[in-house]
Amino acid sequence: MIAHALWAAVLTVPTAVMAASPPATATAAPPPISVMTWNICASHNTACFFHGANHQDVAWKVAWYARSLAIKPDVIMLQEFCSGGTGTLERTLEEKTGRTWTVRSATIKSSDGTAKTCARQTGTGASRGNYSIALAVADSAPTISEHALTSPSWYQRRVALCATIPAKKARVCGAHLSAGLSYDDHQAGAPFRTKQVRELMALAANSAGNRPIIGGDLNARPPGGSGGSADERAVTVPLYDAYQECDQNGEVRNGRATHDNGLKLDYLFAPKGTVTDCFVEGRAASSDHKPVYVKVS
Repeated sequence: MIAHALWAAVLTVPTAVMAASPPATATAAPPPISVMTWNICASHNTACFFHGANHQDVAWKVAWYARSLAIKPDVIMLQEFCSGGTGTLERTLEEKTGRTWTVRSATIKSSDGTAKTCARQTGTGASRGNYSIALAVADSAPTISEHALTSPSWYQRRVALCATIPAKKARVCGAHLSAGLSYDDHQAGAPFRTKQVRELMALAANSAGNRPIIGGDLNARPPGGSGGSADERAVTVPLYDAYQECDQNGEVRNGRATHDNGLKLDYLFAPKGTVTDCFVEGRAASSDHKPVYVKVS
């Protein structure tokens, strides 16, 4: 009986050890993601190259910037886009990059709620659709949604486009904020851009564990610099406090100019410590803004 009891005890020891020590489950790191933002100036500024341009010319140029430089974006944010070119941009990106793309646009409406149209095509007079922002996402099945931003009742109704991208564990939100000119959020404290930034942050954070990435033409200046008014510099403070701005490195804390007049107006923000590369393509001559790229680990 003693021998049988000892043999039973030996047999039960490995089972007990195995039950007490289940194998560890590794958590996969989120895959890297790269994002580009560019105000292409295609809608109404007569001084811009794309003013009155046909959709194919615009799409070819955007696709060139998507495949030809060091950072190949997985997501592209565009401002001052013409909505009639949404399908053309999607097809051209797929043709030129060899990737599958989903492209959506959202109209910035006038104060009365009507669509603000783009300048008609030069030469033919054809409609180019509405003054919009656009969001393009590659190689995934994103959920893209449009969101109204608090805007002056007397001027343009600004919007954001957000993409939830499970394959990249990311939620990317882009916008073109109020201009800060005499007719658009020029009051003390920049109240509308201040609210719009807070709303963008809330939209991006609503991500169910996905990494928030925020960008676009924010029409404001970096904090801590000498350019612009104190109100303009205060607009971006919450973003700098919560995130890492891609062009934020020591002596270039205020970043490189993203606009022809020497201003920094275009931004990309990601969780702190995740930005591995960033650059501004200063050679771009098709718009009064420059493309900005970020790579997130």
